[in-house]
Formats: sequence, C-alpha cells, structure tokens
Amino acid sequence: MIQIEYVLSGLIAAAIMFLGARFWLAPGVASAAFGIAETPPPSTGFTAWLSVKGTRDVASGLFVILLIANGSPRLLGEFLLLASLIAFGDMATVLRSGGSKGLAFGMHGLTGLVIVAIGASLIFSAK
Repeated sequence: MIQIEYVLSGLIAAAIMFLGARFWLAPGVASAAFGIAETPPPSTGFTAWLSVKGTRDVASGLFVILLIANGSPRLLGEFLLLASLIAFGDMATVLRSGGSKGLAFGMHGLTGLVIVAIGASLIFSAK
C-alpha cells in the first residue's frame, strides 16, 4: 500500500510543481485559472507576486519529492497533512474574494481532501 501512496504523493508533487512553474511562465493564464474574482491583468508588480506563489508551489513539490526519497512514510504523511493547509487556504482565499465556488471547492478543497487522505493513509500504513 505504501508504494501506491508514494506514487500518489509523487503525482501531487509533479502537479504542484507544474502549477508553480505556470505562475512563472504564464502568469496571466495561471492567475485567471486560480479562481480569485476580479483578478487584475498582469503587471510588473502583480507578476512578481505571482512568482512568489509559483516559487512556493515548486518548493512544496520538491519537499514532497525529498520526503519520498527519504523513505519515511510517516514523516511524508505528517508533512502532507500540514501541506493540505495550503490548499484549504487557497480555497478560503478564493471564497473570500467572491471567486468561483466551483473552483474553490472543486479544485482547492478537493485537492486538500486528497492530500489529507494520502497523508493519513501514509501515517496509518507506516510501521
């Protein structure tokens, strides 16, 4: 079971690094897809803030890969439980901004729940 959880964790890491890179490479597209209402058009300052988010996402994905390579399912699971707060925080941000409830719950909230499920499964599967 732990191998499946590692694969799922790796897929989460790859997805979050892809999304983070998109905030660097295509900030307008990435910010529009995030779900915040009335997202402004890209400008130098706004693009810089989007790069901050992109860096956070890439680093988060790399942390997951590091923990997978470490071979400690419990530590990876605990990290994922804490990292799920990022997805839930993103959900709350979209909701607070009056953004799409579908994106808030369907993308950010569901991602947070999946991360919690994988993290809890890793913790319970660890020896």
